[in-house]
Amino acid sequence: MQLEQSPIDAVDSAQSAPAKGGRRNAAPSPWRTPKPQKPVAVTGIHSLNGRWAYLFTSPFFIMFTIFGLIPVVYSVYIAFYQWDPLDPSMQTFVGLDNFKFLIEDSNFWNAVRNTFSIWAFSTLPQMALAIGLASILRNPILRGATVWRTLLLIPNITSVLAVALVFGQLFGRDYGMINYVIGLFGFDHIDFVEDTIPGHIAIATMITWRWVGYNSLIFLAAMLAIPQELFESAAIDGASKWQTFRYVTLPQLKNTITFFLIVGTIGGLQVFAEPLILGGAGGGANRQFSTLTLFLFEQAFINVNWGYGAAVGIAITIIVLIISAINFMITRRIASSDN
Repeated sequence: MQLEQSPIDAVDSAQSAPAKGGRRNAAPSPWRTPKPQKPVAVTGIHSLNGRWAYLFTSPFFIMFTIFGLIPVVYSVYIAFYQWDPLDPSMQTFVGLDNFKFLIEDSNFWNAVRNTFSIWAFSTLPQMALAIGLASILRNPILRGATVWRTLLLIPNITSVLAVALVFGQLFGRDYGMINYVIGLFGFDHIDFVEDTIPGHIAIATMITWRWVGYNSLIFLAAMLAIPQELFESAAIDGASKWQTFRYVTLPQLKNTITFFLIVGTIGGLQVFAEPLILGGAGGGANRQFSTLTLFLFEQAFINVNWGYGAAVGIAITIIVLIISAINFMITRRIASSDN
């Protein structure tokens, strides 16, 4: 049986083989640099080396620099100025005055309260509805499951402006359908525009209607990833459907629930179109619709105070970073408990 010769043995044997005239070649010296071999010309698609990667990835970095990095740096810069883009004489350095005024501004803290109030009215009921719809869609006896899953995405692709206009009519004080139904039961009409809590519920309803289908599909994907053996074991042990959902499904969804809460919180800080349609740029007569992003829009583009608006944007960024840090701590604790 003939063994294959390794490349190293082949080189050694070639070097020790007798040259022409019966003399053997000298062994290569370890102190001499071998002569570089002539590069082999590569043609076709293989000739594209790593330098082409810079060309293919450059559009992203160009767009990010123009529309991402430069605006952020510019915002940080003008946050230390009293900056009016229409009046160069009003572009004066004020240091930390914008941030000091921000801390003392009651309208800013009112916007913070409104933002988290709308988040509470939208995120928690939305999570319960999304998990319930995902459980229904997971039922193997459900007919036309693909059709129902597709229909759930229709609200998500609907224009925010259209949603706000339609729901603004539904929640009208005098002729809205919601108040019409409330009147049938003998109750007084609710002013969803002037009252704070009803107004927050109206905006939260818009947000829930728009995003509950999308989040249902996320929870559905997490449920389909649960091993079927767990459900079979629960059925063998005589667990009811509610017990199976409580002790099997929900514990397996804790990472998805954490993800949903964090993403929903960050998304809740960006609520803008719905309160703008219902309450205008000022956030309503009592500023009950003034959210953080709407407050930033009001300061920068209505009051034309870009420096203060930039300070508000930095404050929103800090809030997002705090929430992200909480997210990291919660995720880390969940991961350690799983281990």
